[in-house]
Amino acid sequence: MRILLHICCGNCAIYPVKTMREQNHEVAGFFYNHNIHPYQEFRQRLETTREYAEKVELPVHFDENYRLEEFLASVAQDPLNRCQYCYRSRLTATAQEARKLGFEGFSTTLLYSRYQDHQAIIDFGQELARQQELIFHYQDFRTGWNEGIKISKEMGLYRQQYCGCIYSEKDRYAPKNTR
Repeated sequence: MRILLHICCGNCAIYPVKTMREQNHEVAGFFYNHNIHPYQEFRQRLETTREYAEKVELPVHFDENYRLEEFLASVAQDPLNRCQYCYRSRLTATAQEARKLGFEGFSTTLLYSRYQDHQAIIDFGQELARQQELIFHYQDFRTGWNEGIKISKEMGLYRQQYCGCIYSEKDRYAPKNTR
């Protein structure tokens, strides 16, 4: 199957791309991440995705627009549910891009992370697949968590320390008593 893979960062793409290629899927990437903060982090992840894609000869479609205001306006009133918005918005953009470019299906590197809500991602993905007349390729890539980390270190890729949004940055770095 021809699959457009939403890529949140180069590191998270390693195991899903490797696995889907081993399954004989034709994979291309789509970098769309309006949630990443600050801007320098956004640029670093974009450039790391370029570096990774070049090393493994992965075609990637890049949306380089930094939509911080759009993201914040959508989650500021309910930051505890920000991940649901993030899943839905990034999967929607990926499904629309897949449809526009003639792919049969789509997926996301969010399925590689131990920290994401897989059921919510599956539900949104399947809903969007019906709407766009595509296939949502679900696979639990968490099994390759350690392998992906090992390979990313061997490749010398930049490794981020938080999900990407300003809230996850705070969760990662702020002292717990300042919340």
